[in-house]
Amino acid sequence: MGKRVIIIVLDSAGIGEMPDSPSFGDVGVNTLRSCSESQYFSLPNMGRLGLFNIDGAGFGTPVSSPEGVYCKCAERSMGKDTTIGHWEIAGLVTPEPLPLFPDGFPEEILAPFREATGRGVLCNKPYSGTDAIADFGDEHRATGKLIVYTSADSVFQIAAHEEDVPPETLYEYCRAARKILTGKYGVARVIARPFEGTSGNYKRTTRRHDFSLEPSGPTLLDVVKEAGQEVLAVGKIFDIFAGRGITDHVYTAGNAEGIERTLEWMDRDFTGLLFTNLVDYDMLYGHRRDVDGYAKALTFFDERLPEILSKLRDGDILMITADHGCDPAYTKTTDHTREYVPLLMTGKGVAPENAHVRETYADIAKTAANWLGIEETVLAGRRII
Repeated sequence: MGKRVIIIVLDSAGIGEMPDSPSFGDVGVNTLRSCSESQYFSLPNMGRLGLFNIDGAGFGTPVSSPEGVYCKCAERSMGKDTTIGHWEIAGLVTPEPLPLFPDGFPEEILAPFREATGRGVLCNKPYSGTDAIADFGDEHRATGKLIVYTSADSVFQIAAHEEDVPPETLYEYCRAARKILTGKYGVARVIARPFEGTSGNYKRTTRRHDFSLEPSGPTLLDVVKEAGQEVLAVGKIFDIFAGRGITDHVYTAGNAEGIERTLEWMDRDFTGLLFTNLVDYDMLYGHRRDVDGYAKALTFFDERLPEILSKLRDGDILMITADHGCDPAYTKTTDHTREYVPLLMTGKGVAPENAHVRETYADIAKTAANWLGIEETVLAGRRII
């Protein structure tokens, strides 16, 4: 079999503020350092690969002889959201920020959305997702109007109760919104947020679905597929890249299933890329500012890491990274935080070293393409790690 690259994104597991983080409203942030202060934080396996040896990490105990390549990567794209973070990991830098709506969405968006869905709109402002269903859930159920809200990220989110708006219907509403939200209104993601329960006890379900803006240029996924190799996507990778450049995919309901599907797909015979997103860190713990929950989730991954390492074949490399930060101890906001991301890389053909600080997440894509023997000139990464 040919070579394989396995990239696992620990969604939002940033490793400290960048020089420009204050301009994004983020001062003193460090997602992993905050988690390290929890009694539930234990990452010996990532530690052996070099996590605590990363320049300026500021947490954990460095090991004397790390077993992997370790470094941190700066974000060159102008944002701190899931979409452009993953795009940059895949070699596509976004120099202009995607549109934000701090005052809610204008009528030019809402009017055609109401016409397309036949439903009114509630909320229409930046809002916590759990607060949105708590505050507007009853009115939504009484009137049939959809709860539409945004955040500090470039998102258009639609919440609806599953008994009143079945998830498949909600997805159709999202597809209608995606067609409307283009050009200057081209948000990164339209997100379906189905929920269930009764008044005073509403909770979001696992049937969330993201409808992403198509990447604005070629990515690692495109060049791997065009080279005749496979691109396998686990979790929300398919949505983040709007399905482009992917040969097979599977959705997951959370980190545990994401790890299981990754392990299963590592048993497949393929040449190319296996790209996994583990979303619980961000969705369940980062935004909810739950330090202990985040730490437990990191520890769970670290406990499963030996299983992943055991499935590496000759010619495989494993890359563990993140797409942005979401510091659970940063109480100024509940939004993502602009941070460096860690990168740990290992495999039988990988010599351990400190790769220090990379200028862009996109060096990951450059390195992956080079490992897979793909000649390309379109990815943004400047250096091979």
